[in-house]
Parts: sequence; C-alpha cells; structure tokens
Amino acid sequence: MAISLSVNLNKVALLRNSRGGSNPSPKVAGIACLDAGAYGLTLHWRHDNRHTRAEDVRVLRALCAQRNAEFNLEGDDREELIALALELEVTQFTLVPVKPGEITSDHGWDLPKQHALVAPIIARLKAAGIRTAMFMDCVPGNMAAAAATGVDRVELYTEPYAASFGTPRFKDELERVKQSAQAAVAAGMKVNAGHDLNLRNTPLLARMVPEIVEASIGHALLADALYLGIPEAVRRYVRACNGEAVDAPVTQ
Repeated sequence: MAISLSVNLNKVALLRNSRGGSNPSPKVAGIACLDAGAYGLTLHWRHDNRHTRAEDVRVLRALCAQRNAEFNLEGDDREELIALALELEVTQFTLVPVKPGEITSDHGWDLPKQHALVAPIIARLKAAGIRTAMFMDCVPGNMAAAAATGVDRVELYTEPYAASFGTPRFKDELERVKQSAQAAVAAGMKVNAGHDLNLRNTPLLARMVPEIVEASIGHALLADALYLGIPEAVRRYVRACNGEAVDAPVTQ
C-alpha cells in the first residue's frame, strides 16, 4: 500500500517572508503540488509567524476544499491554533510539541506525562469531526499511551531514521520505526510519518513499513524543487512513497 504524500509548504512561506510581499506564493505552490499528484498539503503555524501565517492556513484550507484534497494543520497546544483548526474544519490536525528556541520540531509528546494536556484538545477536535494525529518519537512502548489520549493517528518522528541512513545505526533505527508502527496499529491507531524524509530514504521506508499511510514532507522536497521544479519534485516523491527507487538531484 502506497504512502499518501502531503507536501509541507512552510519553506515557501519562509522564502516569501524573507523579502516581504507575496512572492513566492504558498497558494500557487500548493496548486502546483496538487496538479502533480500530491494527496494533500500541510502547514505548521508557529506562534512567531516565521513562515506560515494564519492567512496562509485559511487560503490553503480553501484550496484543498476546492480540490477535494486533504489539508493537514500542524502545531502546538495554543488556543489560537486550535480555534483556527475548529473554525476551518481542517481535514487533519497534527498536534506537535514545541520548545522555545527550536529551529524545527525535534521531539514527540512525553506520554503519559502530558496526557492531561493533549487529551482534551484531541477530544475537542474529534467532536468537530476533525481527524487527529500526534507527533511521537519512535518508541514502541509509548504507542499505547498515545492511543489512550483518543488520538486517531500517530505521526512517527523519522529524523533519527533519516540521520542514520548509510551508517551502522541504520538497521536499528529502521527497526525502531517498524516496531513503533506495528505497536501503533496494534493499539488501534493509523500511522503517519515525517521529518527529514527524502528521495533516498523514503522508498525503503515505504517498502519496509507498510503500516505508514501518510507522510508529510516539506524541506527536502522543496529543496529538490530548486533543481527539479515543483511538479517534477512532487512526481518523484509520489513515486518514492510508492516504494520506487528514484533519482535524487546532486546537491553538492
């Protein structure tokens, strides 16, 4: 079963913000991604607005509704974000912990310690008909605690897997992803994955961990798009999510 590709467009917004104005446009990039075969679009709206802004969320939610595509909104537990997700009735909300000063997401929720924080948020979203997901480290023993929150899916944090690719640690990291995915399914959840996935490491993940149903990929795909163009980059990532070996651009 192929992994559905959701393209995270934060870096398009980041490039736009670096110069001001409206170019490049996350909406135009989103249209290109959907036209090229992406299953859906993702945005992570952070409190500092360093890339995605609330208006981007509104615009891309409307685009996905028009195109009958999934819109996945990511973020932490702050009320303005949850309220926006409820207002727009996003397809999926992925709850991601944030720590001050982080460059990018680098850890999952600490469960069951943070159960009382996340479970009420998940209940509110599910009551509105929004599919819920939760960012989790690849620790098989923690999947039951994630399920206890009532969440529909876990998104497995794949940076350790990606960083180990081609190193002696790789087999162990792949096994952690496999066992975590299996434990999540056994606990009654579906499995998403994300972080540092690229054209080199995604095909094997798709073949070896069939439990993964969706991947959110942003940085690597948009970096490759600088060399390939967005449509060709998306097409290659769709094939990678099908488990096919594909050529990656030479970047250095």
